[in-house]
Amino acid sequence: MKTVLVTGGSGYLGGWCVVELLRRGYRVRTTVRDLSRESDVRTRTESQVAAGDDLSVLAADLGSDEGWEQAARGCDYVLHVASPFPAVQPKDPDELIVPAREGTLRVLRAGLDAGVERVVVTSSVAAVGGSKSRSPRPLTEEDWTDADNPKLTPYTRSKTIAERAAWELVEERGEVERLAVVNPGAILGPVLSDDGSFSLELIERLLKGVPGTPRLGYSIVDVRDVAELQIEAMTAAEAGGERFIAVNRFLWMSEVAEVLRDRLGPAAAKVPKRAIPDLVVRGMAIFDPSIRSIVGQLGRRVEMSSEKARSLLGWSPRPVEETIVECAQSLISEKVV
Repeated sequence: MKTVLVTGGSGYLGGWCVVELLRRGYRVRTTVRDLSRESDVRTRTESQVAAGDDLSVLAADLGSDEGWEQAARGCDYVLHVASPFPAVQPKDPDELIVPAREGTLRVLRAGLDAGVERVVVTSSVAAVGGSKSRSPRPLTEEDWTDADNPKLTPYTRSKTIAERAAWELVEERGEVERLAVVNPGAILGPVLSDDGSFSLELIERLLKGVPGTPRLGYSIVDVRDVAELQIEAMTAAEAGGERFIAVNRFLWMSEVAEVLRDRLGPAAAKVPKRAIPDLVVRGMAIFDPSIRSIVGQLGRRVEMSSEKARSLLGWSPRPVEETIVECAQSLISEKVV
């Protein structure tokens, strides 16, 4: 049995990576900032797969060097999934940029020094097309966000800077083949508990009945499909030194609402049917910091291509409608909604 270190096993994507690895017969070691979360991690994991002694939980914080050498020692692979994602963007971008970059480098160095075969870093499509408002063609892994653009959100800049730093480190060490990067879009799908990810707020707010749908769009991907792609990028020889965009389809928020109404029946009774004009959203942003950070995304449609993951690694994501519906059903089941 090979051992995989998964950072952030208490998180949404990290939890599904742990589950999928155990299903495939790996031994999993995962990190949490506080060991008081261990019981939560085990409960969530056991809801999907028997873990037993094949799962161990260690304490390690991305903001500190302590614990990472021990966590990586004896591992064959590392999936670095943990990353800060605040509900409200900080005024000082360094509050996100520094921990994202330094945390990624800590984990990457620990993995490389421990002799793991490959480290897979979870980045984001924010690092691919974050500085574009539109594009005449679908963006690919060759595209990069301009992290020096001061108009970008701290989150977008943090993901770009952290990924750039990872590539620079392996290039300096001459070990590019030991790194692969996955760039997911908006991650949806079933939850493992009521402790959901910020990305799930799209479905949660629609089900709870927001006044209407603003002109916001998302390149959606299923959390289970991202976990599967992480593992393929971890083991496939041809994935070494490569980035992989993980998206399924771009949908406007109004289209997501339509899927919920069509598929959920009475459970979607509060899902809005009307649109909210951009001017109204901008007015609301004056008083609501959580809305302020999305104003720049209004009307923005940037298509991403996942052809590289599909052709090189045989990745085949499930239908986006299935992802949306199962996400909603699990939020209802967990009484989040």
